[in-house]
Amino acid sequence: MSEKPHAVAIGAFVLGAGLIALTTIIFLLGSGLGKKEKVVMVFGGSVKGLSVGAPLALRGVKVGEVTDIELILDTDTASAIMIVEANFNESNIRRKGDPDVELTQELVNRGLRAQLNSQSLLTGLLYIELDFDPKSPLRLVKINSPYLQIPTVPTNLERFAKTLQNIDFSKLTTQLENISASIDSLVGSEEFQALPGNANSALTSLRELSAELQEQLATSGPKLDTLLDETSVTVSNTNKELPQLAALVEKNLTTLNAAIITFQQGMTGIDELVSPDSAILYQLDNTLAEMARTGRSLQSLASTLQEQPESVIIGKKGGDE
Repeated sequence: MSEKPHAVAIGAFVLGAGLIALTTIIFLLGSGLGKKEKVVMVFGGSVKGLSVGAPLALRGVKVGEVTDIELILDTDTASAIMIVEANFNESNIRRKGDPDVELTQELVNRGLRAQLNSQSLLTGLLYIELDFDPKSPLRLVKINSPYLQIPTVPTNLERFAKTLQNIDFSKLTTQLENISASIDSLVGSEEFQALPGNANSALTSLRELSAELQEQLATSGPKLDTLLDETSVTVSNTNKELPQLAALVEKNLTTLNAAIITFQQGMTGIDELVSPDSAILYQLDNTLAEMARTGRSLQSLASTLQEQPESVIIGKKGGDE
């Protein structure tokens, strides 16, 4: 009798543990916890400081860890690349939108890139930082791996080192030497040596000119003030005399207008006198004709007196005598 309750208790305990395990599994599957995806990244530079177990973070949030680091040496091109495998845990990412979309591939298509970053400057340990850089090209390295590849971008230090490698230091040194030689030649020239003396002379001339200007201003200042005062008085007088001058001009214009009218009337009378059908002109023509006849008579008399002066006493001789 005592063994039966004990067996029932054991059975109840096992059943409860199974229910708890089943509930936990269902919860984990529903929340996505434990859903991991293997990804691979290829780095062209050194990964010193990166080790297995190093964090894989998306904008500071850990979404996975490094599981393997492999060095591949290409003997044909004498180049080495570092292949880093990591687990990408989607459980730390809260999804929104279409649940059927492949999350990691969609993130890569939208610009997800991997970059090496330092965990601590003191320890020199590295981790892999994931972030979005849509402007960077999608460059995938051909490797023999079944996992999804996340493109990588170089670190700032690698970019700086690459920039230094592209600099032609030999050419830069030659240019600096040429610049230094040109500066030495310029400094040693007579013109450059004479610059301090010329500058001193220019400053002295400038001081003298400034002193002369001050003297001229001191002399011309009172004269200019007097001229301005006289100009002000002249303008004031002009303003006072302008009304009288305007009245005088208006009066003269009235007189001139009357004279013009009188002249026009006189010209009208002259036109009447010189008209062809004018009575005065007719009388004048008759008078001129009478004067012409009288002149001819006087001329004939003068000729007779010249030829026969005695005719005044005895009379004119006949033509048939």
